[in-house]
Amino acid sequence: MDDHHLPEITEAQLHAAAATFDMLSTPTRLHLVWLLAGGEYDVSTLSELAQANVPAISQHLAKLRAAGLVAARREGRRQLYRVEDPHILAVVAQMFSHIAPDGTLSTGPDARRAPRAPRFNVAGQPA
Repeated sequence: MDDHHLPEITEAQLHAAAATFDMLSTPTRLHLVWLLAGGEYDVSTLSELAQANVPAISQHLAKLRAAGLVAARREGRRQLYRVEDPHILAVVAQMFSHIAPDGTLSTGPDARRAPRAPRFNVAGQPA
């Protein structure tokens, strides 16, 4: 798509997109969405995988559910969580494909270029 012919977007679309990015802006919620890209999990399993306590994970899952980013279904006594929207998973996967394991921005096709440090420090604050 030519940059000069981008489709028009509405104010409602801008606000919805910003709210979605805001929901994914905390490392724990982003981690949960990433984990749920691999399948359904209950809160205890997510708590172990994310190395956080169950109440905190439950609160994050509640926010993700309220935003429509995560769905849940009951299986016996367990609530299983999943991400149903492949677009959200694609955005998250795309983001991680551009960030190296050490947190630097992955290099492009030019391997001669050194990795770039992100514009934010580890705590998410401007560097």
